[in-house]
Amino acid sequence: MPNDANNQLTIALAKGRMQDDALALFAKAGIVVAESEINSRRLILTSTDGGYNFILVKPSDVPTYVEYGVADVGVCGRDVLLESRAEVHEPLDLKFGFCRIAVAGKREVLGEDYNLLATVRVATKYPRIASEYFQARGIPIEIIPLQGSVELAPLLGLSDRIVDLVETGRTLQENGLEVIETITETTARLIVNRASFHLKRVAVSALITTLAKAL
Repeated sequence: MPNDANNQLTIALAKGRMQDDALALFAKAGIVVAESEINSRRLILTSTDGGYNFILVKPSDVPTYVEYGVADVGVCGRDVLLESRAEVHEPLDLKFGFCRIAVAGKREVLGEDYNLLATVRVATKYPRIASEYFQARGIPIEIIPLQGSVELAPLLGLSDRIVDLVETGRTLQENGLEVIETITETTARLIVNRASFHLKRVAVSALITTLAKAL
């Protein structure tokens, strides 16, 4: 790809495991980042052909960087998009990072009737998703926002339920918790800034087509 302002794209990637899967997919599509860059501590990486800059950010920040145009394109989980409600295009399911957003609780109280509780305390890093789920069922809740080790909350009496991302369910099982209900499923998605979708249409369309063929 020619390295000019109309063709060069900046792509926001979620740091961590999704970053590795995303870079592997881009490499399969012929968009390669040198191992020396990947293994460095740099937060801005450039593809070997100079056509793409990758910025490595916290997963929950990817939609923000794309929505505000700092990045033209991003890769993040559908869970992050549902929670952020960012105004971005979502043209492609990248078919990796499969998880569930689920309600979970302690095994011994799984049969507990919600109606017996005046208010259900729900610990989660997804307050918007959790609120909408319970409110749609007419269940009053108190959201307890947590960013890590959400599984501890019901074990220590901080919450009645949790809403969290579940991959295999092993962590829940090892802590005496079980999935009560799956709210929705999530995979990695390619997202595009609305302005870039028009101003860099050729480059963005080419990227979408190339990644779709690589899937």
